[in-house]
Amino acid sequence: MANPVVPARGMRDILPSEKEKRDQILSTIADVYLRAGFLPIETPAVEPLSRLTSGQGGENEKMLFQIMKRGLPADGTVAVRDAADLGLRYDLTVPLTRYYASNIADLPRVFRAFQSGPVWRAERPQKGRYRQFIQCDIDILGDESITAEVDLVVTTLSALTALGLGDQVKVLVNDRRFLIGILAAAGIGDDNVDAALIALDKADKIGLGGVRAELVDKGIADAQSADRLLALVASLQDEQVCETALKDGHVVVGDREVSLQDLPAIVAAVRELIPQARIEFDPTLVRGMGYYTGAIFEVKHKERDYSIAGGGRYDKVVGKWLGRDVPACGFSIGFERIVDLVADTETQGKKVALLYKPGGSPVDLLRLRQELLDQGASVSLVVPPRRPNSQFFDGLAEQGYTHSLDARREASAADLRELSF
Repeated sequence: MANPVVPARGMRDILPSEKEKRDQILSTIADVYLRAGFLPIETPAVEPLSRLTSGQGGENEKMLFQIMKRGLPADGTVAVRDAADLGLRYDLTVPLTRYYASNIADLPRVFRAFQSGPVWRAERPQKGRYRQFIQCDIDILGDESITAEVDLVVTTLSALTALGLGDQVKVLVNDRRFLIGILAAAGIGDDNVDAALIALDKADKIGLGGVRAELVDKGIADAQSADRLLALVASLQDEQVCETALKDGHVVVGDREVSLQDLPAIVAAVRELIPQARIEFDPTLVRGMGYYTGAIFEVKHKERDYSIAGGGRYDKVVGKWLGRDVPACGFSIGFERIVDLVADTETQGKKVALLYKPGGSPVDLLRLRQELLDQGASVSLVVPPRRPNSQFFDGLAEQGYTHSLDARREASAADLRELSF
């Protein structure tokens, strides 16, 4: 028996019906973003390894697909670390910041960018997780005010609403500066901040007890500091306590007040602009990317235990390439995660399967197709089986075709009205 012909591990083929749905979803998102003034851009799939391993990508830097240098000797004398100089991008943010630094002279002072495209991560494939997947991002560079955060949250919610998901999601917000502040107030030193945040980020998976164990067992914090930190986090898991913290603009840890930074103003603005929006302060929200410097966000769906969108402020990344810092903020929709959440939509207008036998006149066939196109129909050329049966026509209906027309008949396009099934 021949081996099955399948894509590479962690990759997949997209069948026509699924591709059509994915294109419709992406078109809906793009329409919202473009009408909101975000400008479409495109960046290369490949970047230098030095850029992709600059410490900005967190755990993603460990999942790089590296590209071998051309012209290497085949005798294995080149060390692995010297064999590659390029890599496939693992997200769209690092390439965007390089793009901005490269083209700053030709871009607006405040640049609102929209881009979508494939990214690659060499992680362990599993259900719903692939090594190649689509990201869909909007970013604002050059605006240090909360206008950027509010704009991104409101526009992302508008896109999700256009997809029919608006009443099924909530936005969680936090701030990296607040997180660093409560760690310091709890007595966790600067050297252990990153490790403590990684542990806190696991709260929804291992619980606060598991976080405490990790903090203490790994020497990240002593028992007293861990208890002080987690007592605060536990109290903030109450919705009313979080609302009070937003109203006060700070929380108290021991004898210190820790500011919530811009979160109260961001939440208030979003609620005023979209009164029905669910937006909440979440003290355990960390997000894994190492480049966040301020407010961070995630969108959760009521029927899923994972986020379907996320982002935040990253004011220090562009400076690595430009030589000076540029305020920046972004929000990314997890495109692959929302495809199954979006309800299938009926094709607008007539979708016609034009049946033909190969070897006939292409002029007559394509002339008839043009007549149907001129009437506003979408037309696919389909070669039927030798003896079409009801199963064949049922299959066309399942694919969304609302009409079929036999091109071998001397039929006018008016027959379209008579051949609905």
